[in-house]
Amino acid sequence: MALDTWLLYLLASIGLSLTPGPNSLLALTHGALYGARRTLLTIIGGVFGFSALIALAMFGLTALLQASASVLTVLKWVGGAYLLWLGIQLWRSPALQLEVNTRAARLSNAGMFRQGLLSAMANPKVLLFYGAFLPQFIDPQRGLFVQFVIMAATFASVEFVVEYLLARLAFRIKPWLAKGGRGFNRCCGGLFALIGVALPLGR
Repeated sequence: MALDTWLLYLLASIGLSLTPGPNSLLALTHGALYGARRTLLTIIGGVFGFSALIALAMFGLTALLQASASVLTVLKWVGGAYLLWLGIQLWRSPALQLEVNTRAARLSNAGMFRQGLLSAMANPKVLLFYGAFLPQFIDPQRGLFVQFVIMAATFASVEFVVEYLLARLAFRIKPWLAKGGRGFNRCCGGLFALIGVALPLGR
């Protein structure tokens, strides 16, 4: 994977990780309830779940690319259209609300890990997203396996850092979500739309 492509992928991964979603909300909630240290279990569970979905997406993409190299061009255009649609949806979405129920039963360590894992894997839209997201950065002239490993490791690392920061800053972020969350959604939505339009045209 070329350095400029990786840097662009890193930027896109950061934008994706910052986008409000079930695992972001879970990291915020558990951070407020249990503290950042215990929330590491939730975060690690989520990273495992995301890594499994990335592996599934990569397995399907590898099979398609081995069948026909021209499939990558089709995937990039279809994926770009999907990313553009996601960007529009995120632009229109309301701010994420964090509600902490202090009366909720305390979870065990295994329960926190399980919640993070299932939260990442339970949404089939995530797999569809990776199927649209990853082809934008694949170079068919380079080894696919190495590129996939780099992309999976990069996204898992970014997701871990972002969710841990969310857990540490849970109480500080809560009032900001109510005031500026919608504007942040629009920034992330604009980023997705830009990726969806620019990358298929640029390759």
